[in-house]
Amino acid sequence: MSANNNYKLNKQNIMKTRGIILCCLALGAIFSSCKKDKTPEPDPAKPTPYYINMTDAPGPYTAVYIDLQAVEITGNGNSTMLNANAGVYNLLDLANGIDTLIATGSLTVDKVQQIRLILGTNNSVVKGGVTYSLSTPSAQQSGLKLQVHQELQAGIAYYVLLDFDASQSIVEEGNGSYSLKPVIRTIETALSGSIKGKLSQAGVLATITANSGGTSYSTVANSNGEFIITGLPAGMYTVTVYPSSPFLVSTLTNINVTVGNTTLLGTIII
Repeated sequence: MSANNNYKLNKQNIMKTRGIILCCLALGAIFSSCKKDKTPEPDPAKPTPYYINMTDAPGPYTAVYIDLQAVEITGNGNSTMLNANAGVYNLLDLANGIDTLIATGSLTVDKVQQIRLILGTNNSVVKGGVTYSLSTPSAQQSGLKLQVHQELQAGIAYYVLLDFDASQSIVEEGNGSYSLKPVIRTIETALSGSIKGKLSQAGVLATITANSGGTSYSTVANSNGEFIITGLPAGMYTVTVYPSSPFLVSTLTNINVTVGNTTLLGTIII
């Protein structure tokens, strides 16, 4: 074969090799471009800080002791145990605007369907200077289940207040014993308001109710005649004071409650 023919063949081989290399580079560029344009996988939801406080609407007892052992949250079909401040709580220490933190945690769900309180056996009620054991069979076996419908946004802290109504939750049985049939409201504190006032007479046993649209919320005045009803949805309320004899019932109408604010009633004459 002549030198001229060898030159032509070599030139053709070089051209083919260059073509293959350019084709590979083009495919690589296309592949790389596809990878860069691919939508990244979404990051997992940020943990949602969650805080649960407990308060009480007091009743005609000297003390109501609740043995709290654990707090569980159910959301999106999954259950999470919070970090509970386990212990025995006197609900009557948590009245008229006073509350206490009972559990904290971080949730990775976007909905909360249930809050479950698990109680121990050391529950009691004190009335007339006598301490009675407080039967709580459902709370010890399956817990106090509070149904909620709460939508969560990742990374935002949520505060929930459990309003434990002692006056409606304690049931005196026919044999002189007492049992717990809990009436508990769950309140998102950022979505409610409150009503606060004072009676003209201190030391009077009085129940105060706030009614709106057929729903009533109640509390009792403390020894100074002061009271506060928290966790009220926004709206117009009728507030009624039911004092013991010989004092008279007093009613206030068109009391406006707004979110995040406390409506002051001043001194109410009884």
